[in-house]
Amino acid sequence: MTPSDQGDVDLDVDFAADRGNWTGKLDFLLSCIGYCVGLGNVWRFPYRAYTNGGGAFLVPYFLMLAICGIPLFFLELSLGQFSSLGPLAVWKISPLFKGAGAAMLLIVGLVAIYYNMIIAYVLFYLFASLTSNLPWEHCGNWWNTDLCVEHRSSKDGNGALPLNFTSTVSPSEEYWSRYVLHIQGSQGIGSPGEIRWNLCLCLLLAWVIVFLCILKGVKSSGKVVYFTATFPYLILLMLLVRGVTLPGAWKGIQFYLTPQFHHLLSSKVWIEAALQIFYSLGVGFGGLLTFASYNTFHQNIYRDTFIVTLGNAITSILAGFAIFSVLGYMSQELGVPVDQVAKAGPGLAFVVYPQAMTMLPLSPFWSFLFFFMLLTLGLDSQFAFLETIVTAVTDEFPYYLRPKKVVFSGLICVAMYLMGLILTTEGGMYWLVLLDDYSASFGLMVVVITTCLAVTRVYGIRRFCRDIHMMLGFKPGLYFRACWLFLSPATLLALLVYSIVKYQPSEYGSYRFPAWAELLGILMGLLSCLMIPAGMLVAVLQEEGSLWERLQQASRPAMDWGPSLEENRTGMYVATLAGSQSPKPLMVHMRKYGGITSFENTAIEVDREIAEEEESMM
Repeated sequence: MTPSDQGDVDLDVDFAADRGNWTGKLDFLLSCIGYCVGLGNVWRFPYRAYTNGGGAFLVPYFLMLAICGIPLFFLELSLGQFSSLGPLAVWKISPLFKGAGAAMLLIVGLVAIYYNMIIAYVLFYLFASLTSNLPWEHCGNWWNTDLCVEHRSSKDGNGALPLNFTSTVSPSEEYWSRYVLHIQGSQGIGSPGEIRWNLCLCLLLAWVIVFLCILKGVKSSGKVVYFTATFPYLILLMLLVRGVTLPGAWKGIQFYLTPQFHHLLSSKVWIEAALQIFYSLGVGFGGLLTFASYNTFHQNIYRDTFIVTLGNAITSILAGFAIFSVLGYMSQELGVPVDQVAKAGPGLAFVVYPQAMTMLPLSPFWSFLFFFMLLTLGLDSQFAFLETIVTAVTDEFPYYLRPKKVVFSGLICVAMYLMGLILTTEGGMYWLVLLDDYSASFGLMVVVITTCLAVTRVYGIRRFCRDIHMMLGFKPGLYFRACWLFLSPATLLALLVYSIVKYQPSEYGSYRFPAWAELLGILMGLLSCLMIPAGMLVAVLQEEGSLWERLQQASRPAMDWGPSLEENRTGMYVATLAGSQSPKPLMVHMRKYGGITSFENTAIEVDREIAEEEESMM
């Protein structure tokens, strides 16, 4: 190590102490829950369960949770907590794969841009609910057309609907498309039209809220989540109680949960279950890794993994009861089957559910509660996206950026707000759909597969398990090792192949995206994939020797890889911390705490294992 390298490492070590931590263990747990429990739990899981076998869908859902969700969740938390580094700097574990960290940042940046636009839509509806009569309750407004029919009043005396019912449009649908989006002013994705200034202001407010909440990093966002991660459960419980007491509610719940086991013979159901687990837990976006990097070294993330992953699954199921009980009520009121009412995605949140609110007494109150729940669900995930980006970049340049973290965070928010202005235009929904379909699709799967293989195959599963042993006091069992080595990457690879084979062009309603837009979306996904070989090329060029020697050197952990604090380094990590004043960090613990704790006993055990392994190799 050259003197200049030594100085750089010293600076990194000094700034590791200034990086900050959660102010309490509950901050981390609630942040993870808020990050994972998001909008998809409300508007995607219930519909996927209904369309893929009802109650039978829970079989592949929990199986995929065990094979992919829990192991990958624990892997990402372990990487972050062990190193106390963000998605870029954590690749000191194997610099050859640093491009995977850059790919994570690109993906999370694109997602953050359009995700905050969804929060802006929620704010728009939240403000619109502050009235005595909901504006999407009746036809006859300037944005309504002749097709607008108030379906609740369209039944005749026998409860039958007109024959042309399917050709009519509800007031809530026209309010969403013609007033909120004003999509009729756009000719398509290539001519988005004018900016909708009310949406522009809502987007600005969304970014201001996010900035204020991440102003002081995890010290501020970690306190905000005490409200934003818990309050949605209170509202969800209120909506659930109200929903199941409505006439016809059981009809919707029956549609939602009636087991149709013949669906389990279809590969599509298993793929849908794996995709739901993969995206709902937020694996691969870097948010989990970032949150864990602010933990103390011995935080019990093994326990936290099961709390968050199982809590997320249970929340999705409960949300399904709340949503489908109301859809069952709508089905009875409108006189149509539940499957003609149920929708997935934004259509459920901004068309179907608002329409359902108009049928309830005190409709503005229930509408406000519903959209306030969506707001708190969305903000938690957005906090994680922004904290991931800020942490990753400041960890790369700690000397320059960490003292100016507030200013840097503000610049990131301003830049993303400006990039998101295209989404506030009359054709902004087309761009949002394109970003949603491609920004975190096959590229994200490639990143997670690469991470899994790099940690278990290149860094080594034995070494990684030893690191976890040093950190938690025990090694991961056969279940985790089998999933990391074989089951999880194999399942993700099958998902990747399936998504490519079953590729379908993007669409929004009856609008079909032009070829150039499809190409742009595919390139968006490929760009994140190309970050990985590009990072490999850079890493190899920075080494010396033959190509094979360069690859070997670039794949080895960096000299300063390991726990960020001296007292947590034992065994093979003792000599790698620049400026260490003690040959055995264990002595630091003894001086600091006046004795040897259970974790120091673990450190002694790990040291003994390493010594025995080295002797056997000699």
